This record gives sequence, structure tokens and C-alpha cells, in this order.
Amino acid sequence: MKENYDIEMRLNVKIPMRDRVNLSADIYLPKGNGKFPTVLMRTPYSNNGDDTVEKARTLANHGYVCVAQDTRGRWDSDGYHYPFRDDGRDGFDTQEWIGKQEWSTGKIGMSGASYGGLVQWQSAPYRSRYLTCMVPRVICGDFFGGLIYPGGALQLNVALSWGMRTNGRTAQTIEYHNWTETFRTLPLTDMSLETGRDLDFWNDWIEHPTYDDYWKAIDIEGRWGEIAAPAFNMGGWFDLYAKDTFTNFNGLTEGGRNEAARQSKLIVGPWPHALSTSPKTGDIDFGDTSVVNLDGMEMRWFDYWLKGEQNGILDEPPLRLFIMGANLWRDENEWPLARTDWQKWHLHSNGNANSVRGNGYLAREDPGNEPADHFIYDPCFPVQTMGGANCCSPHIVPWGPYDQRSVEVRSDVLVYSSEPLDKDIEVTGPIKVVLYASTDGPDTDWTAKLVDVSASGYAMNLTDGILRARYRDSRTNPTLLSPNKIYRYEIDVGVTGNLFKKGHSIRIEISSSNFPRFDRNLNTGNATGKDAEMRQASQTVYHSSEYPSHIILPMVPEK
Repeated sequence: MKENYDIEMRLNVKIPMRDRVNLSADIYLPKGNGKFPTVLMRTPYSNNGDDTVEKARTLANHGYVCVAQDTRGRWDSDGYHYPFRDDGRDGFDTQEWIGKQEWSTGKIGMSGASYGGLVQWQSAPYRSRYLTCMVPRVICGDFFGGLIYPGGALQLNVALSWGMRTNGRTAQTIEYHNWTETFRTLPLTDMSLETGRDLDFWNDWIEHPTYDDYWKAIDIEGRWGEIAAPAFNMGGWFDLYAKDTFTNFNGLTEGGRNEAARQSKLIVGPWPHALSTSPKTGDIDFGDTSVVNLDGMEMRWFDYWLKGEQNGILDEPPLRLFIMGANLWRDENEWPLARTDWQKWHLHSNGNANSVRGNGYLAREDPGNEPADHFIYDPCFPVQTMGGANCCSPHIVPWGPYDQRSVEVRSDVLVYSSEPLDKDIEVTGPIKVVLYASTDGPDTDWTAKLVDVSASGYAMNLTDGILRARYRDSRTNPTLLSPNKIYRYEIDVGVTGNLFKKGHSIRIEISSSNFPRFDRNLNTGNATGKDAEMRQASQTVYHSSEYPSHIILPMVPEK
């Protein structure tokens, strides 16, 4: 088959949806006799962007028709833009239109990152007979827990800055705002007005702080059995959707509709939301081998599923993971890894784990009769976000690994560190903290962070999480706290793949804020987003034989 086709471009082709709204697509056709498989890219970020055009032309050169479409209400497409709502039906209708064209073989693959991955998952359960495979990058399937309200807390920075940038038909600048002040606006219902724009979807998100029918309508995590297209999932350890990338992979490989869907694949590197663009993420240079050709991997996937080329891609292990610290790639067969040794590491102190200067420590042995740790959480002075799995404006809130010592000197951050390790220890898998704690009010937040501390003292964040206390038992029916009562909390701290080297220490940070990545809990127990009253919270963290707070670490022995 010829591999360097000339290209015919058909621009601003109107594709009708079921409600008679026309969506605009630029179509790149290989010049040649016969029919071709199609790669569909749907985007709210303009189908005429340089990266999109370059990719579309590369695909056409390689013998694919590429259909690059503006999503509803964006750029040249008609209709009204409202995030997530119409993308399932619109994607299906577009696939049905493509499959009936004279140039189509009837096989469609989908490509795209972030929202370009969202549109793939949203359309897949509609099961167009033409949709054959997908390559979703950096996206979740559950938009309540994966994007807007992880752990029940509003993911403030992403929701507001991304929402402001994409509000309207074309790209909106967010560069000239005083974000330090904007993020502090109270109540949250006034925050979109502070940006100068009335974001209708922002108001709806605030109106729906629990997992209700609004979110269920766009959640695909309960619909794996309706998806028949295999997916090559791509993600990064420092992407906000790191955990969700594994969830999506497991969802299809374990519950996909057919054998094809269950042959999905995954790759995760040491990357932020912008995958594999540089060996350096945040402070850390992971080496040139950390940068790989994701487009080349994607092309092999398409060549197999859409052209039938026997290129061996399904003979390879389904997972490829970059192990930080060791800075190497490794193939695996399942997630979590079958050989994982799940270890409890307990929080200990003499009652003063406050800051890195305190006496908190982390160890395998069970706690005894130890005094609890205390701190005051004041939402007027929250702990500042210092890197992590953030998106999508690193000039506003940085993403990736950074030195956490500027955070760890605060008295409202409890720090628990292991002794320097006497050998290398690999931690690869999902991380969970079980915390026994109390507060003197009706609601608060609990945060946890896993940190790799080098012999020099550099404290590199790996992954973190948050839990809004009222959601400790249910994200559909939140319940407030009885003041000063001890509760058991399970904090999802995300996922990581990291080798703690000999001489390094494993560290856990516990606090009550991570701002402005997440909104501040005002500690009042009042309705989410509609409150401007703040109160300090007196926090107590227990680690005793009766209340053994601990972290569960997925230790991975050498093969």
C-alpha cells in the first residue's frame, strides 16, 4: 500500500446532527483510487490549529481520511457550547455520516487528548457500527469524581481557568486576570462573574455538588459493557487524570462488550497533562528516554485495527509504565500489578508532627499509646498548591514535581517521614491513606501527599489527594460531622510508579487544604458554593493502637 499520498482538502464541510445543527469539519483525503479508513478528531480548540492540521496531513499521507471537526458551538460549528452534554450524540451522528461516504471503508478510529479524549468516550457507548478503535489521551470517564469534584472538593483551578478559556465560540484569554484574588472570591457562585464572564455551566456545577442525575448522564464508567471499540489509553503520572487512565483501561479490559474491546492498551509516563513533550516535568529531568513517540504508537494501533496490518502490537504486553527514580520503561500485564506486596506504613509521633521540624515519623510497626497531633486549619490562610497533577495553565498553578519544603515548614502541615531506606524500594500502584481524625466543626477537608525525600533533603511530590469530610461515606448523600467525634477516613491519594532509592525517605504530608487546586472548605457545613462565612477548624489526627492511621503502599518486588 502506498505510504505517501498526496492530499485533497475539503474545508468547512457541514455535517448534520439529528437536531439539524450543522457541525463544521475539515476533511483531509488521500488522493488515490478506492476507499480509505478514517481517523476522526473532534475538538473544541479549533480544527484549524497548527498541531491539528499537521497531524491530519500526516494521517492522510499515511492513507487515512482525517476528519477534524469543531465540536458544537465552537469555532465554525453551529449550535451552543455546553461542556460534555452533547458530545455523545454528536460523535455518534458524525461517525454514522462518515461511514456512509463514498471514500469510507466503514472503519473509523478516533484520536485526541483531554476534551479530544472525552468526545471519544462519550460517543463509544452509542456503538456506531463504524467506530472500530480509539486512542483517548489524558481524560476521565466520571466527570464528577475525575474532574470537577474529586474527593468531594471542587477542583477549582481547572474548573475555573479551563471553563473561562473555553467559554464562548473561540478561545478566550485568561492571561490578564489577577488569579490570586479571583480564586479567593466568595461565595463560589460569584466567581465566574469575577472573571468578567457569566459561565452558565459553572453555575450548574456549583448547583450539583453531589453525584446526581446531572453527572450520571455523562458518566461512562458504568457503561463499559456497552463499548465495543478497543482503546489505547495514554496518560502521565503528573496528569490530573492519572488514576482515571488506569480506571478506563481496566474498565474495558475487564468489562468491555467484546473481545476486541478487552484488548485495550495503556502507556503512562512521567508527564503532566501535555504528554511526552519534554524530558523535564516540573523540577525534574527524567532523561531523554522518558520522551517517546506517542503518535507513532497511535499509528501502529490504527494500522492494526483499521487496515488489518499484522504489526505485532497485540502481541506486546498491554501496559507500558515509566518507573520514576529508576527512570526506565517496563512492560506489565495488569493493574494493579499481580505481584504487589500491599504494606501498611503507620503514622507515628510524640504529639508534635507539625512541619518538617516536628517529630512525626513513618514506620511499619503498629502505633502504641501515642499522643495525637493537632493543628489549626484557617481557610483565610490555606496551604498553597506546589505542583502536582494540575491542569491546564502551569503559569497560574504549576504542574509536576517540585520541592515541597516550602509547604512542609508550615505548622498546619503534619509531616511523617521514614528513616533513610537501607535499600531501593519500588512503590507502583494506587495509594490510599486511612486516617483517624476529628475536627471541632460540622465539616472540613483532609489532604494527603506522598513525597520522595532525597539524601539532600529535596522533597519531591509524587501524588496527592483530598477528601471533603461530609463525603466520607457517600458521594450521593453527604452527611455532616459531629464536632470532636473521631471518624475513619479513606483518602484516595492517586497513583504513582516510583523507585525510592537507598538513602531516600518515604514521607507523608497530612493537612486540610491544597489551594487553589481545590477550593477551601470553610468549615461551616453550609451549602457548597453559596457560603462566604469562614471559621477556623481545630484538627486532631490520631495514631494509636485504637486509631492506627496509616498509608497503604503498593510495594513491588523485583521480577
